[in-house]
Amino acid sequence: METPGSQTSLHRANLGRVVRAVRLAGSLTQAEIARTTGLSAATVSNIVRELKESGTVEVTPTSAGGRRARSISLSGDAGAVIGVDFGHTHLRVAVADLAHRVLAEESEPLDVDASAQDGFDRAEELVGRLISASGIGRDKVIGVGLGVPGPIDAESGTLGSTSMLPGWIGTNPSKEMAERLGVPVRVDNDANLGALGELVWGGGRGVRNLAYLKVAGGVGAGLVIGGRIFRGPGGTAGEIGHLTLDESGPVCRCGNRGCLETFAAARYLLPLLSPAHGPGLTMERVVGLAHGGDLGCRRVIADAGRHIGSGVAALCNLLNPSRVLLGGDLAEAGELVLGPIRDAVSRYAIPSAARQLTVAAGSLGPRAEVLGAVALVLSEMGDTGLFDGMPPGGGAVFT
Repeated sequence: METPGSQTSLHRANLGRVVRAVRLAGSLTQAEIARTTGLSAATVSNIVRELKESGTVEVTPTSAGGRRARSISLSGDAGAVIGVDFGHTHLRVAVADLAHRVLAEESEPLDVDASAQDGFDRAEELVGRLISASGIGRDKVIGVGLGVPGPIDAESGTLGSTSMLPGWIGTNPSKEMAERLGVPVRVDNDANLGALGELVWGGGRGVRNLAYLKVAGGVGAGLVIGGRIFRGPGGTAGEIGHLTLDESGPVCRCGNRGCLETFAAARYLLPLLSPAHGPGLTMERVVGLAHGGDLGCRRVIADAGRHIGSGVAALCNLLNPSRVLLGGDLAEAGELVLGPIRDAVSRYAIPSAARQLTVAAGSLGPRAEVLGAVALVLSEMGDTGLFDGMPPGGGAVFT
């Protein structure tokens, strides 16, 4: 029996610290594990040896700072996690192992706004198909991360604003998908997952204070403070799209006037260009036309960038992030939108905050949210099952 403070419980706790550090990073050298966990180099070496012998981790030769080192990652057969991203116009699913290797990934068109049940049906089908394609057994799936384009109520697990997804009124995405898939499901809004994806996999790696702006059918921000996603007590932190820019402006779907979203989201920008380019226009097409020199598309994108920059400036004055990453359809415009954002930040933000800020496009593109859903499971799952087959106390004393 393990008792608090015993060598057995301490040993188990140290095993968990090492496994968690490796799981969050994907792979680490032993020196990096020691720095991350605070354990001594000797302790880490003993734990890694034990975990390797049990088949929990894989050890491969690498180099660090010009010196030979060993890279530690979780074993490929230790388990798998699934990410599901519901966008306003798409469904994307990815299957990954615990070493951050994506085993299978696929995206398909989907009008998520129309029907939650149709979305759940399609997600269940796509998850099943990718599990088969990845060659893993369903019993290896440890959990699922789920992203939706709207705020999640922290207490009930339901969407916090039904005006954003009218077809999802009364649904609990986490509960619904858990019942369908038979594994724990963690849910968050798409902007938070985009931030988490960039933090773990992309342009936010190593940055402890950043914001990820998702600009597509709506506008939202995922906030990272001190290296962790900040959701607020109700789960609605980061709704930058409903920052008021003009009290006499267009009526927003939230009921207010002149929200940032009414000046930057696709549903408001596309009608400005439809008379010149016809019906069925998409933001992808607008961005392509802008890169090709279309003056009207360039003007609309630049105006949207200046409005987004006003919101980013307010964010800088409040939270002082060191990096802002732009995601969503508009991010593909590159400097056509990033330049106006920076100009507005320079004009409206406190100079010291503006000087410390880097504004760039996210490096993961349309994959940010689904990889963030994978990272959500990796960051919040427990270690149950990872130490199966290992002796309770091991053969050594760890301190």
